[in-house]
Amino acid sequence: MTAKAAALAHADVPVATKLEAMLALQHLDSQLDEIRRVRGDLPEEVRDLEDEIAGYEVRVKKFDEDIQGLNDFIKSRKQASKDAETLIKKYDEQQQNVRNNREFEAIAKEMELQRLEIQISDKKIKESQYQIDVKNAEISGTKSKLDERRKDLDTKKGELDTIIAENEEEERAILAQREQATVPVEPRLLTAYTRIRGNVRNGLAVVLVRRDACGGCFNTVPPQRQADIISHKKIIVCEHCGRILADVEGRATVNV
Repeated sequence: MTAKAAALAHADVPVATKLEAMLALQHLDSQLDEIRRVRGDLPEEVRDLEDEIAGYEVRVKKFDEDIQGLNDFIKSRKQASKDAETLIKKYDEQQQNVRNNREFEAIAKEMELQRLEIQISDKKIKESQYQIDVKNAEISGTKSKLDERRKDLDTKKGELDTIIAENEEEERAILAQREQATVPVEPRLLTAYTRIRGNVRNGLAVVLVRRDACGGCFNTVPPQRQADIISHKKIIVCEHCGRILADVEGRATVNV
């Protein structure tokens, strides 16, 4: 069905039918809210633990990459030291065959530079090894926290899965009924309904007028406005809280 055809189809649905469907939808959503309320903060706690674990895993990976980089650097400095030692031997042999003091001093200077290169390499190797030791300690501490959080996550997930399993069949049945309840209601109204539910604490977007007051915010609804609500000629919302006023208590076909 095209969007235009769907809009025309919904236009043919009486307002009273739409309101009845929305009352039923609210009733079903309230049931779902109650089922999910039993889960308490567990879903959020599980998500938080998953995020925390992901953060620790990223940190360990970064430490591993840093250590790999430091090991590569140590390897390069060790090779630089070997190269310097090779050059020192070469220069030492050249010194045995010099023809004058100037050549001897020039070679001696080159040998000194290579010895300095070895000293620098040794120092950088020690510094890098120290950094590796620090990062390994950080990895150890992070992995310890990671193991603790994984155990916590397994526990929380187990608790959550148990609660979900207890109500899974009921929740599935309610969701199926909910899907049917939305059929007579056009997307515009469903969008407004969802927005209102998100803006109120108790999740009630569609309410009855009870004892001359809005069933959501409890502000007085004037008699004339109640008469308009009872007529079911148009969708009427509470002028105080914006909830949809579906009917007056005692006249609704579905109670919420």
